[in-house]
Amino acid sequence: MTDNSFFVFLSHGLESGPNGTKVQAMKAVAEEFPGVRAEAIDHRNTKDPEERLLQMRSAMEAAGAKPERTILAGSSMGGWVCAQTSSQIPVLGCFLLAPALALPKYPQSSPVIRASYVQIIHGWNDDVVPILPVLKLAREQALDTLILSDGHRLENSVGRVAQEFRYFMEACLKKQNTF
Repeated sequence: MTDNSFFVFLSHGLESGPNGTKVQAMKAVAEEFPGVRAEAIDHRNTKDPEERLLQMRSAMEAAGAKPERTILAGSSMGGWVCAQTSSQIPVLGCFLLAPALALPKYPQSSPVIRASYVQIIHGWNDDVVPILPVLKLAREQALDTLILSDGHRLENSVGRVAQEFRYFMEACLKKQNTF
């Protein structure tokens, strides 16, 4: 029997967890769609980006997720995990919140994001991940980017993030003629 589910894997930031506000808001949105299985990965046991990358790949393999039916969503370091995963395994969608891209301490800090759909949301007032290198990477790869009047955690924009994620999910699922 073939599993025709869509999978959404959510990756939290360095100091957050799988029950964080943004991750849970996106998980709730994903679960509104029939045939979608959403999993918030727990990365709290390591702060190492490479270890978190392996955790993402392991979660995808364990679920039997097909890349063309997989959406990755992550915040900060979780955004880096999603972007880097998509550079190695082309997926359907990659939704990135204040992604830790273009940072010198991260391996492969400027991955080529290979997803059919990509959306970056970043805050103008981000004091953790500078916006200009992310914008430069987005421009070089022609990635859709939304800049909000908020900080790194996007805590004043959770409702907007959930709304944008719903639109993103609709676009991804329409491409597969399932929505």
